[in-house]
Amino acid sequence: MAKIQMKTPLVEMDGDEMTRVIWQMIKDVLILPHVELKSEYYDLGLVCRNDTNDQITIDAAEATKKYGVAVKCATITPNAARMPEYNLKEMWKSPNGTIRAILDGTVFRAPILAKGINPYIPTWTKPITIARHAYGDVYKNTEMQVPAGSKCELVCTDAQGVETRQLIHSFDGNGVVQGMHNTDKSISSFARSCFNYALDTKQDLWFATKDTISKKYDHRFKDIFAEIFDAEYKEKFDAAGLEYFYTLIDDAVSRVVRSNGGYIWACKNYDGDVMSDMVATAYGSLGMMTSVLVSPDGAYEYEAAHGTVQRHYYKHLKGEKTSTNSVATIFAWSGALRKRGELDELPQLCSYADKLEQATIATIEDGVMTGDLYVLSNLENKRKVDTEEFLQEIGKRLDALLG
Repeated sequence: MAKIQMKTPLVEMDGDEMTRVIWQMIKDVLILPHVELKSEYYDLGLVCRNDTNDQITIDAAEATKKYGVAVKCATITPNAARMPEYNLKEMWKSPNGTIRAILDGTVFRAPILAKGINPYIPTWTKPITIARHAYGDVYKNTEMQVPAGSKCELVCTDAQGVETRQLIHSFDGNGVVQGMHNTDKSISSFARSCFNYALDTKQDLWFATKDTISKKYDHRFKDIFAEIFDAEYKEKFDAAGLEYFYTLIDDAVSRVVRSNGGYIWACKNYDGDVMSDMVATAYGSLGMMTSVLVSPDGAYEYEAAHGTVQRHYYKHLKGEKTSTNSVATIFAWSGALRKRGELDELPQLCSYADKLEQATIATIEDGVMTGDLYVLSNLENKRKVDTEEFLQEIGKRLDALLG
């Protein structure tokens, strides 16, 4: 069968450790036999980021704005232990944080459901989508250690040069201080993205922060959401029979645990980071969580919601077999290829992406799965397979679906 042709490249961002190994396997086994892949390749592995002083990450983000669709492998955000391991020039910031700051989008994360993989919370019968603001806050923070006797102030100098000062803390002993920011423009984009996504997917929308404690910062998020909803979306939500409401983040957590799912939960940047991992784990596995960054001007960046699977990578380097879940990375590729097909009006490419996902779910529901899913599954005739065999099993089912 002739390979499916593409018109426009998508941006391909390679990554680190075990997910980098799986990245190439997915291409070799599931994509390249069927698609004449056109991609603009960027190596976001830590070695290349270090060699280019992280310019490669900025270039990849700008390319995403140019082409409109990107797919990204998981990458290392280095800590102190990684400095000598990779001989780093400095402790480079999160590439995801850099990309999200440039694209100024919203990350939507939702679990991938398969029969036989039951959530830890039995009432969760429908997916919970986390809408995570993807700009600012702790991911663009400025911070420092301060010595005893220091006085730290928040200083704002307006356009006329007038200073406003607020005392943060007078330090009797050593300590740390951190500065964060966000913008009305980015918060407004976040709000509109969430409202639009709720209408597109016909789901209720919840938004939660801690405005009772953060009476300026978090309260600004709450106010902007309310103003935009009332002015632009209330009638649309009413007509669609959908609900938007705001609640405190701690109240939202208790509501979520008691719920049946089937809604969008909008969170600030850090809250969304943590809560999406909680939701993914409670549904079964971090390897079963999709993630797409949607920018205000319509660029899409697809990735898995998990990390680089460092422990499995060290086993792989020793020549040992691993059983690493590749589902979320497969769905990153299928999501990007489907969106590329939609934008370029290539129904064959969209159909291929649909069938790739169908083949992946069918493999699991046939009882063939990686180790993390094997311990969760209640299927009677389940079989644990290694990383490569799992992809080959998906490939057999994909071949059958493609005829």
